[in-house]
Amino acid sequence: MFVITGATGNIGKRVAERLLAEGKDVRVIGRSAERLKELTDKRAQAAVGSLEDEAFLTEAFNGATVVFAMIPTDLGTENLREHQNRIGEAIANALTKAGVKYVVNLSSLGAHLPEKTGPVTGLHDQEQRLNKLQGVNVLHLRPTFFMENLLNYIPLVKAMGVNGSAMKGDIPVPMIATKDIAEVAADHLLELDFSGHTFEELLGPRDVSMEEATKILGKAAGIDDLKYTQFPYQEAEIGMANAGLSRDMARSYVELQKCVNEGIAITDAVRTEENTTETPIEEFAETWAEAYKNS
Repeated sequence: MFVITGATGNIGKRVAERLLAEGKDVRVIGRSAERLKELTDKRAQAAVGSLEDEAFLTEAFNGATVVFAMIPTDLGTENLREHQNRIGEAIANALTKAGVKYVVNLSSLGAHLPEKTGPVTGLHDQEQRLNKLQGVNVLHLRPTFFMENLLNYIPLVKAMGVNGSAMKGDIPVPMIATKDIAEVAADHLLELDFSGHTFEELLGPRDVSMEEATKILGKAAGIDDLKYTQFPYQEAEIGMANAGLSRDMARSYVELQKCVNEGIAITDAVRTEENTTETPIEEFAETWAEAYKNS
């Protein structure tokens, strides 16, 4: 039995679909039976409930050979790290009570750092928490910046005619497509090729600056003059809050962007065949362009 948390998201859903295609028994966790229907129609078992509910998770994890664990993002939470830790503690306690022996945990590049990394700090806490579990083999997947995060900038482009954030535009950063993360996760779930407490960093196909990414996205959408603008930290935070994020979530994202700007090393990994994934940003740009045109 393979149990998948976050099964309605970009990564968890693809992981579940891959396992189902391989003929595996899959239990998918989500807050809505309706949103899980696409997977249950493919014969997945549904477990509907909250990731903050330890008793629910314990029941959902019972009988699992391996669990794909993640802490979903809640853009409206008033205290992000507390929110992440509530879910993280429930997951860790449920894994212990259910006797799960293998876990693939979705973490992030930079999760080895305890501070100054915004939303990644809660994932640091979760790595430390899971590493304390006795008799549980844990693989922490640490992917870099999701290309799909660039979809969040579409309203800004529509409203102001520019792409932008608090991050400097000329700093190359690794970017990865979520479908590639899902493939790596599914491979490890199927092979159970890890033991103890380990991590694996995923760097995408190459490093891309926000200025370069903006040009590629604009070209795909037919906006040849699309420019990238770096906003002051406070202005960026206010803008995200006005777009519907909680103030703490906005503050957290700006903190991460400041971390990149200041050159804080979120990884010392050298790019290798193992940590380099396939999907280039030029391919993702077609998805971005379609979303832009339909928004």
